[in-house]
Amino acid sequence: MTTVGCQLEDLADGTLAVRGVLTFDTANAAWRSLRERLARAPAQVLDLSAVERSDSAGLACVLAVLSEAGKHGQSLRVRGLPAGMRRLAQACEVESLLAAG
Repeated sequence: MTTVGCQLEDLADGTLAVRGVLTFDTANAAWRSLRERLARAPAQVLDLSAVERSDSAGLACVLAVLSEAGKHGQSLRVRGLPAGMRRLAQACEVESLLAAG
């Protein structure tokens, strides 16, 4: 599934990989795509290692996805959190919400 600047890929091991850009320009479309995808088939891992660029909207998108998964009883773990997103999460004191692995 592709949004503007962001692609989702289902991997065989229950991982949903996010590739590309998660910024103000793409976060809303990415959120809709991720929410739709996870409603169809839950994943255990959200892999962000191929996210090339992100900003606060990208971080908000990831937090919203984790919240939505939790509301539906899904346990979703983040893997490969980009360094910039990790620094932003630390500055905003929300890193513990990411349960990054």
